[in-house]
Amino acid sequence: MQLSISSSSPVKPISHGMLIPRSLNPTSVLSVSRTLFDRRGCGFENSNSLCPSVIARVSTISTEKEAVSDGTERSQVTQQPLQVAKRLEKFKTTIFTQMSSLAIKYGAINLGQGFPNFDGPDFVKEAAIQAIKDGKNQYARGYGVPDLNSAVAERFKIDTGLVVDPEKEVTVTSGCTEAIAATMLGLINPGDEVILFAPFYDSYEATLSMAGAKIKAITMRPPDFSVPMSELRSAISKNTRAILINTPHNPTGKMFTRDELEEIASLCKENDVLVFTDEVYDKLAFEMDHISMASLPGMYERTVTMNSLGKTFSLTGWKIGWAIAPPHLTWGVRQAHSFLTFATCTPMQFAAAAALRAPDSYYEELKRDYMEKKAILVEGLKAVGFKVFPSSGTYFVVVDHTPFGQKDDIAFCEYLIKEVGVVAIPTSVFYLNPEDGKNLVRFTFCKDEGTLRGAVQRMKEKMTK
Repeated sequence: MQLSISSSSPVKPISHGMLIPRSLNPTSVLSVSRTLFDRRGCGFENSNSLCPSVIARVSTISTEKEAVSDGTERSQVTQQPLQVAKRLEKFKTTIFTQMSSLAIKYGAINLGQGFPNFDGPDFVKEAAIQAIKDGKNQYARGYGVPDLNSAVAERFKIDTGLVVDPEKEVTVTSGCTEAIAATMLGLINPGDEVILFAPFYDSYEATLSMAGAKIKAITMRPPDFSVPMSELRSAISKNTRAILINTPHNPTGKMFTRDELEEIASLCKENDVLVFTDEVYDKLAFEMDHISMASLPGMYERTVTMNSLGKTFSLTGWKIGWAIAPPHLTWGVRQAHSFLTFATCTPMQFAAAAALRAPDSYYEELKRDYMEKKAILVEGLKAVGFKVFPSSGTYFVVVDHTPFGQKDDIAFCEYLIKEVGVVAIPTSVFYLNPEDGKNLVRFTFCKDEGTLRGAVQRMKEKMTK
């Protein structure tokens, strides 16, 4: 794949093996070459790229003044390499940004990036409008407006049976991504080991790199993506500080079973290890009930539970999240949060409080609606010829693309966009070892019925095996 600059552009080498064209328009240029993928560390979901590291050919432009014969000055363009701290060098433009750009370029239906193409409920939006009209527009209290902290605690009690202090144990953040960052930066020291389950959400590795952590990955494999407990047991050492769990799990749709959670909990208690849980899809649990690690005996005291508003209420752009933890862990989370964003959007916090107090009927309808969407996509993918793996939660489905003859997931996704007109996400970017994900791609069904049926129809017309 080649964007913006042709392969014939004269180039000159700069640091780190990057290539910069000798002649550029006086604007910043981003060029991504299919041959330059190094398959490491790309990230996706937040704006979210086409590689575990699409190595980009990039230039920033600076100008100098040069006198000309008529006495005026003209700007002379010089090229400068982009600069980034070493801890972030391997993290490039995210796969989601690249896929969304290609979707527009080729008129493809985007079943890649995980945000809905429909709006959230009116009662929540109206609450936000009212808060703005009521003048709730200045900085909020750093760890959350009291009403939202209380609503989070109330919801957590309903979901887990646990009673938490909204003032001492709930921290409101700018989305779950910031809750993740604040947790990592506030509780992880350089050199600490943190264990992830691959495939994993892109921000985990980047944030842990910023914290200076040593990352260990335990790979879960299809068809059921179960946790290989013997590998986990062997991975824990005296330097292990935390295990990070995402359930329901992005990208696979796996939900950690009670047996798996209880065994992980036992290992954590035996080895004095913390648990960080990302539970943003907890209300999108289809085939089994969601279990929060904090609810297991003896685990609340060593668990940070992270969640957000966006997935449950189709308001991903609001970026309202939170972290729930005992006071001794909340202290570290809040210290980091204070110097990341300090506070989160005030009127949206009041609206989020209204959302979290929605009746049970809202959650029942949400689940019913997503199950219908899931059925459209899964049945369609199977009819086309994909091997579809079970998805018990989230709004994602992972499939084996190998029946269609492409050499890997990135090649398949390029083919799917250009030749079929549908976007999926290559999963190799979700692994420390990209080879583990080269046969898999992820589709999302958080789209309206017409979009899902349109994508399925395109695939049936051009791909059916």
